[in-house]
Amino acid sequence: MDPIINLILFSCLGIAMLALSVMAVTSKSLLRSAVYLLLVLICTAGLYLFLNFHFLAAVQLSVYAGGVVILFIFAIFLTTEKGEILLKQQVRRYILGILAIVAGIGVVAYTLFKHQFLYQSNTSMIGDGEINMSLIGQTLMGTDKYQYLLPFEVLSVLLLACIIGGILIARKK
Repeated sequence: MDPIINLILFSCLGIAMLALSVMAVTSKSLLRSAVYLLLVLICTAGLYLFLNFHFLAAVQLSVYAGGVVILFIFAIFLTTEKGEILLKQQVRRYILGILAIVAGIGVVAYTLFKHQFLYQSNTSMIGDGEINMSLIGQTLMGTDKYQYLLPFEVLSVLLLACIIGGILIARKK
């Protein structure tokens, strides 16, 4: 693609992610916050597609946007009353939030000015393509060193525990 189009797409995705992130944090409704988070995760998948990481974009959409956010929405529906609005926060929390924002901007600015982020071709990559899908599958489901079957199963047990916990919280009412 043309470098100008790349810059425009990247800028649009970045601005959308920034705006939706702010809306997710500042919304007074938990359900709206979860929907804004869903849109931020979809924009993140768009960035992965922009970088030609198709598998990572698919995982982002299926696991995070499709699974975790739906689990959040499920927990919100089970644990909140209809029309419940979040309480207004104290001024002290806003000040601490602004300090955290300034610290984050400082870290990012330091990183940007300390390092040169110029596009250079990576000589260690063979071609400009992706890793073979069978290699990704063997790595995810393998039990050897640097393979991820155990963390994958631990994550599934953790998500199951979250679902059971949400049902138990809702059942007590």
